[in-house]
Amino acid sequence: MVGQQKIILTPRYYLDNFRYVLDFVKRLYGNLLTDTEWDFINRFEGLPLDAQCLYVRFSNRKGLFFRVNKLQYTEITDLPVATAELLRTGFVDPLSAHHVSQGNEALSVFTKPELLDLLPLEPEETKALGKEKKEQVVRYALNELDFGEIVTSLTTHEAVVKVNFEAEDMMVKYLFFGNRGGSMTEFVVRDLGMVNFERYDESKLTARFRTRKEVEDKLLISLTNEEFYGLKEAETPADDIYNWFLNWNETRPELTEIAIPGYQKLVCRVGAYLERQKLPEQALSVYELSDRVPARERRVRLLFRNGAVEEALALCDEIAVSPLNAEERYFANDFREKILSAGEKKRTRKATTRFLLDAGSVNIPAAYRHHVEAGVMNYYLEQDYDAAFTENYPWRGLFGLVFWDIIYDANVSAIHHPLQRAPSDFYLPDFYLKRETLLKNRLTELATKGDWRRHTGRMFNAKYGITNVLVDWSDELLTLVQRMIDLLDIEQLRLILLEMARNVREHTRGFPDLLIWNEQGDYEFVEVKSPTDHLGPQQLHWLEFFQTIGVHGKVIRVIWEL
Repeated sequence: MVGQQKIILTPRYYLDNFRYVLDFVKRLYGNLLTDTEWDFINRFEGLPLDAQCLYVRFSNRKGLFFRVNKLQYTEITDLPVATAELLRTGFVDPLSAHHVSQGNEALSVFTKPELLDLLPLEPEETKALGKEKKEQVVRYALNELDFGEIVTSLTTHEAVVKVNFEAEDMMVKYLFFGNRGGSMTEFVVRDLGMVNFERYDESKLTARFRTRKEVEDKLLISLTNEEFYGLKEAETPADDIYNWFLNWNETRPELTEIAIPGYQKLVCRVGAYLERQKLPEQALSVYELSDRVPARERRVRLLFRNGAVEEALALCDEIAVSPLNAEERYFANDFREKILSAGEKKRTRKATTRFLLDAGSVNIPAAYRHHVEAGVMNYYLEQDYDAAFTENYPWRGLFGLVFWDIIYDANVSAIHHPLQRAPSDFYLPDFYLKRETLLKNRLTELATKGDWRRHTGRMFNAKYGITNVLVDWSDELLTLVQRMIDLLDIEQLRLILLEMARNVREHTRGFPDLLIWNEQGDYEFVEVKSPTDHLGPQQLHWLEFFQTIGVHGKVIRVIWEL
């Protein structure tokens, strides 16, 4: 068997990638760059080759401080000369007393033994700190020693430099990826063949941001979210985090539309944190800033808990009129009934619980306790059915294969760079609104089951291995997808895929666990529930939707045979 040929990256691959990003950003966002950002780009492009390489090596690594004598890059001809050039041109600075605000990061590039040896400590201090962790040694040094003396002690031993233009470098990468999660390692992952991305005509790629304010607003939310996580990790008191967030919210600018989804997520994260910290009043005031799931549900619960019954009922009614997902839809009715029956002896049950209680049951050997779906599958196999694990997997795959070219259509202005795994509006209402005609036309084109089989088979073979957030590649995927095509009516397939398209974030989950079928064409999608398991709202959504369009689906409750 011949092994896969090993891919070797060129020695300066990282510089090639960085230059590509610079050229890309200049082309798509040149009109949004500030003078300082243009100055950074122009000065970088004026550096000698080795100096460019060293700066990019620095910028791709974690942290801002580096020990010069620890640098080892064989592709850089003369590291001392490259370092000197970066110092001369201001791309790095030597560690100095001016970096006191970043002292923690500067000292962290040394090991604990090195710090104990190099810091200006008295013998008794060194002995006492020897029993502490490195973090405590750094904290002690910054609190008890003069930072200028620290710098002198460290730099007398070896040179330490701080990388500059960090804000400009971050902005260039942010503009390219469109978010803070993007990383230059994505190029490496692609070039090593670890991930295959869809190929685009780069002339059709569009800018993610139309104005500088859009850039700054979206970035502001990302940085604030990072600050929130930093405060939590630092074990900042919850009351202080609450005050910090309210102060930030009062002073933040009016946000452009592109930043609103991120802002709504941040509000819900802060609210949930305050709830966990037993601060319900503060959590409620934060949740009131958002209408995103699950903010409205949490507000209802907190209002009811605080005795604001009429407000809770009114909000339940509001949710019932315009639920954002299945959780909200079932919650609004269930909790309204709970509120109205409060104080009565009559016990209310949620819609999911009622549906589950009405379900049939099967006896399964207790040996399957940790593999309950396998136990039910074996039960049906013994009844002369074929069976397969399905859940979301084949439905997501079917959606991805049927609509592949529509999902990744650069003409819809939702593909902004060549390493994008999904369109930027994939989980927003815009995905369906902007593509409704394209989606419906595709479903009309697939007029027969033969059309469906040929189209999915052609896309499976043409796109196999290419990244699609809905398609988990395996040899059995096409078999399962085409089995569902065989079993369901064409109109049923169309209705299910359109329902998925209307809310890709929510409606690509919650499908039943198993598909069973026999030679006579009988089939059912089966949701399996152990005695301690609950039915989720999204699962109930699909079971009821299946009932509405005539797709055979059911819940099976498992009873253990001892």
